[in-house]
Amino acid sequence: MKKIKVLIGRSKDFYGAHSENVRGINGGGETIEAVKKSVMECIEIIKTFDDKNIPAALKGEYEIEWRLDVGSFLQYYKGIFSQTGIARLTGINEKLLNHYASGLKKPRPAQAKKIEAALHQLGSELVALKL
Repeated sequence: MKKIKVLIGRSKDFYGAHSENVRGINGGGETIEAVKKSVMECIEIIKTFDDKNIPAALKGEYEIEWRLDVGSFLQYYKGIFSQTGIARLTGINEKLLNHYASGLKKPRPAQAKKIEAALHQLGSELVALKL
């Protein structure tokens, strides 16, 4: 199965997305849900093109891997995860996380991976949890 990687990022008041590995796939909206819907609509439009103009990745089965930049993640999930909690999980200074969330700073790739690893660890722990 082919994987289409779609990166979602944000500006001050708008989210935008584009595929990192399939040309022509993009979208935008005021929320992440709106961006995802916009991307899916874009894909449906592309699939109506002449067969020679449809990217190979959209022929047959594929899955979409939604990717968020760190600032978008922190902004989107701020009602669920506090910066204090993420700081505790990652060991990254809370003030620095606030800079990432506001867009004042962008994390180095190593910092982004550190955040991702901590979230994946939390996710694994939550999946294994029985109540």
